[in-house]
Amino acid sequence: MALTTVAAPSQSLMGERPSTDVRAMSTATILFFMWGFLTCLNDILIPHLKAIFDLNYGQAMLVQFSFFSSYFVFALPAGKLVEWRGYKQTMVIGLLVMAVGALLFLPASSLASFGVFLSALVILAGGITCLQVSANPYVTHLGPSSTASSRLNLAQAFNSLGTFIAPFFGSILILSSVQATPEHMRSFSAAVLQQYRVQQASSVRLPYLGIALTLVLLSVAIALVKMPPMDFTRDFRPGELQSTAAGSIWSHPYLLMGALGIFVYVGAEVSIGSFLVNYFGLPEIGHLAERTAARYVSFYWGGAMVGRFIGSALLRRLKTGVVLGGAAVVAFSLVSISMMTHGHMAMWTIIAVGLFNSVMFPSIFTLGLSNLGELTSKGSSLMVAAIVGGALIPLGEGHLADHVGIQHAFIIPAACYVYIALYGFIAGKRVDSHVEVPVVPA
Repeated sequence: MALTTVAAPSQSLMGERPSTDVRAMSTATILFFMWGFLTCLNDILIPHLKAIFDLNYGQAMLVQFSFFSSYFVFALPAGKLVEWRGYKQTMVIGLLVMAVGALLFLPASSLASFGVFLSALVILAGGITCLQVSANPYVTHLGPSSTASSRLNLAQAFNSLGTFIAPFFGSILILSSVQATPEHMRSFSAAVLQQYRVQQASSVRLPYLGIALTLVLLSVAIALVKMPPMDFTRDFRPGELQSTAAGSIWSHPYLLMGALGIFVYVGAEVSIGSFLVNYFGLPEIGHLAERTAARYVSFYWGGAMVGRFIGSALLRRLKTGVVLGGAAVVAFSLVSISMMTHGHMAMWTIIAVGLFNSVMFPSIFTLGLSNLGELTSKGSSLMVAAIVGGALIPLGEGHLADHVGIQHAFIIPAACYVYIALYGFIAGKRVDSHVEVPVVPA
């Protein structure tokens, strides 16, 4: 699940490349896979840490809060790093920072400390932010401008592949097949409870150690591989949200509505994915063990992967606003059905939401950035900041779930889809032609 966007700058800044640099493109594509994989692995960590530390849903959602808040905090510093050290070195630094975050899972598990786990996630996400800010524009400029969208779409496909594989990986290596019930845990003495937590948390050590080593090796490979230099920064890095000679972004209502659309979209998608393992484990829904339920999460993200190919074809033939509004209406309907039913119907309707999430991120950006002209880069920065919805909305849904249960707490993403539908139909009326904005969908 990649969570940043870019606005296409002029190729005249650096000259047109006659052909795609295949070696550099292959290397950069691996980065897309890695951050999609690690982002989606949070959906497996949440139920695991919830069980280990006997957390309520609100507390468990601090995992997503810590992770997605880092995008908001580190986006501008990452852009400054690109300006200072360049795109290639920023990629290398981002991978090393991610490796440090992954390695912190080892002391976090040894200490059985939820706070250290959250700190590790903040650092991991900070490194991913560096990759987001550097790799997206780099890929678009690795060949002719006429094929920039094709290159970015290919990279996005590998990002989606990472989100699809991660739940399978996590279900096998992280989730334990034997866990004490919360009631049983509360009967443990302090020493026994700590020993139990250390034993359960140890399942993350080998996976995250392997991830850390992979990230270090990848950083070395990128440092050694000769990659073409890029001489541009301003159009892609998150810039300062201020007034310019061209006007102010705050005077563009459809941009502001679009930023809110990104906020609620990312929040809704992340909220649903975060609760699926626990949701499928409910007796009235699927009564599945965590390890089995985690595998079904892959279908949610796999639907988003398939939907991006379908959506790409639809957006060439239908108006962006119509596609966005229609997808949001269907997503709202599916969430509502899941809330009102039980068993397989409730399971598969919520899984199917992923298919319709697929077109929302690029469509909202296209509509929000339409007709901004010189303000497109700064509008894009506002959109990037709005990704913080992935931190705040799951946290709100977690607290609601503690009072009304997971199933009824899905009212929050349902409400998000209502807003997205309204935005699609309203904003779509003012856009007479398609505006192609290369994006990495979430």
